Amino acid sequence: MASDDDLYAKAGVDTTRAEKALDPLLRRARETLRLPGAGAVVLGPGFFAAVLDLGGNLGLALSTDNVGTKVLVAQMMGKYDTVGIDCVAINVNDVLCVGARALAMVDYLAVAQARSDLLDQIAAGFAEGCKRAEIALVGGELAQVPDIIVGERPGYAFDLSGSCVGALDLRRMIAGKDAQPGDAIIGLASSGIHSNGLSLARHIFFKEQGWKADRHLDEFGRTVGEELLEPTAVYAREVSDLLASRIHVHGLAHISGDGLLNLLRLQNDLGYIIEQLPPAPPLFQVIQRLGKVPDEEMFRIFNMGVGFCVVVPAEESEGAISICKSHGREAFALGRVVSEPKGAILIEPLGLKGQDNRFQKFR
Repeated sequence: MASDDDLYAKAGVDTTRAEKALDPLLRRARETLRLPGAGAVVLGPGFFAAVLDLGGNLGLALSTDNVGTKVLVAQMMGKYDTVGIDCVAINVNDVLCVGARALAMVDYLAVAQARSDLLDQIAAGFAEGCKRAEIALVGGELAQVPDIIVGERPGYAFDLSGSCVGALDLRRMIAGKDAQPGDAIIGLASSGIHSNGLSLARHIFFKEQGWKADRHLDEFGRTVGEELLEPTAVYAREVSDLLASRIHVHGLAHISGDGLLNLLRLQNDLGYIIEQLPPAPPLFQVIQRLGKVPDEEMFRIFNMGVGFCVVVPAEESEGAISICKSHGREAFALGRVVSEPKGAILIEPLGLKGQDNRFQKFR
């Protein structure tokens, strides 16, 4: 069976090389934290969102991200009215992780050609995403760069990114420091693949299998392209209600790239044990079967049905689950916070140990 890096690198994503290449960028970014204006930085590089101190206990949260190669599936399908939702969701979900209320977004849309039908559909998706997140799209940039943007459909190639800002009371900022051994880990269901792992999914479906995006699969009840374009879930309402309740939220984690390993971003010296998992959605089951992808890689690349995690005291877990379900979001008990192993996550049902951005079998 191929190793993790072999499979993902074959799909065009060399994570080992990317991590090494990122080191100089992170080093340069941290150097700027010594500049005069950096005194306002409360949370810098490495967490889900950065946080600045604006004075008077008011914090500003910032995140930026893009939709990745999901835009190529949109081009293959000729359907562009969902990727705007993804762009809003991936940024808003990161801002939520510090306990902030998302307020507004700006976008960056680079196109090969400025086509009104393309732009109208993308804008419709942004509008819908903003409604789901209850935020405003306050500006952005449209760049026509045909020499740079090359995609799956001539004239319709594009790349889509965005940035989100949010506000929070710094006295109630959440970064995982309040987590305690015995706390419960609550999982919120994902809506599909979200915006991570599309390179591997596309490689397996469209290159290895030679399928077209309009191929219908009974497991999905629709076409492969439609399944891959299912918009990323926005967790703003669930998290906002949790924070406004009497639930003591000790940690919030957006399960995006790196899957459940994102729990390790929480700022504490603890570990996490996943004792039970929801059934993997059909999409991930098909990807794993067709691509012969090992569990270690599936859980490092995909959300596997869990799009967001909340850490709360064990005695408050049922209340947290009830609040999430009141919004029509499936939520479930995943496991617990532990003192050992520190800085690691154990997925007990599969015998996986996650550490240093990798999962390995421990039995």
